[in-house]
Amino acid sequence: MSKEKDDNYWRDRLTPEEFHVCREAGTERPFTGEYWNVFEDGLYRCRCCGEVLFNSGAKFEAHCGWPSFDTEAKEGAVGEVPDNSLGMQRTEIVCANCGCHLGHVFPDGPTETGLRYCVNSLSIKLDTDAGGEDK
Repeated sequence: MSKEKDDNYWRDRLTPEEFHVCREAGTERPFTGEYWNVFEDGLYRCRCCGEVLFNSGAKFEAHCGWPSFDTEAKEGAVGEVPDNSLGMQRTEIVCANCGCHLGHVFPDGPTETGLRYCVNSLSIKLDTDAGGEDK
């Protein structure tokens, strides 16, 4: 994963809230993000670099207050990093292209993948012009 850009680069391009979540691994409060309850067709792109991360068809209602997906748009789009913070063992998910913090992945998804990619709305942008297919 490429993290060639420094903090000043990202501070100039992101709001303070986006910077905190995307570059400092923060978390937005549940049920407050832009996409937690949105089910329009399109592609979810990394807020930082624009890389396609998730398709709208993989999104499901997890009742957790964050956008949840059962699979990444293409293999390798999302990187995984062990996260032992807050006294828990979790798996952090990041944009494989730029290292943007997305959220965490959990093995409790309701579909055949068994995964729940739990993502901060501040880490992604919905591209409705793409129609749900990687272009």
